[in-house]
Amino acid sequence: MIEKRQFYIDGEWVDPVEPRSLDVVNPATEEVYGCISLGSAADVDNAVAAARRAFESFSQTTREERIALLEAILEEFAKRHDDLATAIMDEMGAPWTLARGAQALSGPQHFKAALKALQTFEFAERIGTTSVVKEPIGVCGLITPWNWPLNQVAVKVAPALAAGCTMVLKPSEIAPFDAIVFAEILDAAGVPAGVFNLVNGDGPGVGSALSGHPDIAMVSFTGSTRAGVLVAQNAAPTVKRVAQELGGKSANILCDDETFEKAVASGARDMFQNTGQSCDAPSRMLVPRARMDDAAAIAADVADRTRVGNPRAEGVEVGPAVSREQWQKVQDLIQAGIDEGATLAAGGTGRPDGLDQGYYVKPTVFANVTNDMTIAREEIFGPVLSILAYDDEDDAIRIANDTPYGLSGYVSCADLDVARRIAARMRTGMVHINGAWLDAAAPFGGYKQSGNGREWGHHGIDEFLEMKSIYGYEKRQKK
Repeated sequence: MIEKRQFYIDGEWVDPVEPRSLDVVNPATEEVYGCISLGSAADVDNAVAAARRAFESFSQTTREERIALLEAILEEFAKRHDDLATAIMDEMGAPWTLARGAQALSGPQHFKAALKALQTFEFAERIGTTSVVKEPIGVCGLITPWNWPLNQVAVKVAPALAAGCTMVLKPSEIAPFDAIVFAEILDAAGVPAGVFNLVNGDGPGVGSALSGHPDIAMVSFTGSTRAGVLVAQNAAPTVKRVAQELGGKSANILCDDETFEKAVASGARDMFQNTGQSCDAPSRMLVPRARMDDAAAIAADVADRTRVGNPRAEGVEVGPAVSREQWQKVQDLIQAGIDEGATLAAGGTGRPDGLDQGYYVKPTVFANVTNDMTIAREEIFGPVLSILAYDDEDDAIRIANDTPYGLSGYVSCADLDVARRIAARMRTGMVHINGAWLDAAAPFGGYKQSGNGREWGHHGIDEFLEMKSIYGYEKRQKK
């Protein structure tokens, strides 16, 4: 049993003001394996006060000092890599290869990107005789989810430190232990007391206290669109900045050419990765109407071959959903797909054969989906692929854009000019052409109800800065 009942405030591990425990469940076994404390508004007050005190000095540090700090953090990351991977595997069910790979590596990856961006970041410019400077915005409240837990912590903390901000982090109470290891990493790296603070808790107890706190200058939130709306509403009375990375229902447009078969298989695998629990997952596959049966057969074969099981077992590709609640949500949406007339090509409701314990979901493929069906409209957050038919390029783009979301998009096409043309018309914050990977230096974020603001690289640093115009900074030159 892992017991982590303290919070990290002002450079020390401290007891909560009001003791209140929460059991943490391993989704692979459905057994309690850890315990944390749930914080309150009083704990948030203490953390914000510490961050506010620290801001006076940390906001005045030099670029060189913050570069040295990020470098020290990266050194500590290397020492705790397997500790982070183990925490992620046990708390949210990522298979060991994924936990130790993309999940745990995302932390140092984003610190490296922030470090590189900071080295050349322009904090000032001249416009005539005016100096325009970028300054740290203040104390920041950071609220992060459970699906890519370390990634989402790192993409907020790294640029906030680079900008010279102080902060209070509320990680997901469902997946809290990687964030505790992360706090230990920052402590070992010598982050000054009060610069980084961690308070565990739930949305009503800690999230609301953070987003509404009068001494918080900015809230950076990653989570569902529903929760993002609540955060924004709670922040509005104090007119603080709110940056949001929210839900998605990303379209994957496949052209009818030599890329088709490979793109279908790749799109299905990408959908099942991380148990489908990624906001930018390619959940709507759009194929030419004449190729629907082909696409369904290829994707179904991928689903049937995907190995689901205990994250600790060798060769497992897909672990459990993160919780009983999430498992039930996915089951209900799969049933909605069946009830609304989509063709079930693979998977379906219930657990995979041989898995009677744990929140496991069958990798599922629906064909002949229309864009008015629930499974095409709602973010499922599970390993469920919907395949839709289009008649021509204009129709594909119409379907792709017919969603309240706009986080990511995907295009596979042998003709790069055609792929670029399609990408330009997709109303999303990101588009992947022919399987191109994410770039940690490029901005990550969405249009419409997928959020606002951008994370990653120098764009991420910008989110934590205010601009000040100093008029008359330079003497006007006489003619």
